[in-house]
Amino acid sequence: MKKKVYICAPLPFTEDDMTQIKRYTAYALACGTAPVVPHFYVLCLQVSKQKVQETVHSVSKSLLWYCDEVWVFGEFITEAMSEELKFCKTMNIRTRRIREKEIRKLLGTKSIKSSRSINGDARAGIPLSPIDFCCGRVQGIIIRG
Repeated sequence: MKKKVYICAPLPFTEDDMTQIKRYTAYALACGTAPVVPHFYVLCLQVSKQKVQETVHSVSKSLLWYCDEVWVFGEFITEAMSEELKFCKTMNIRTRRIREKEIRKLLGTKSIKSSRSINGDARAGIPLSPIDFCCGRVQGIIIRG
């Protein structure tokens, strides 16, 4: 049975963000895992950005306990990601930081940086806050506050 890996990354509100989520998923698949990716729910919801965030956040907690590991992707940690990682600490779920160079090495592609909107409203940014986990600061992630 394959290891179930939860993809922890900022929610995709632009086409390029979604491309990044697909890359993260492709990386996890190439590593031989079964990725759990609630980010794809964004494509199914025709509601406000806030409602999307609330829905995906509530679903993610239902999925996290099922996973063997959580892989953290992206350059920063959002508030929702911070809550997911705190939940992992409480549940003793192993977390692993995946760096862009690891993805490029395996997939041979570069990251996408842009702000074209999926739902027609430009990404103003997801609320962020500095975080320190009970087990210490996550290494290698730029935390914007």
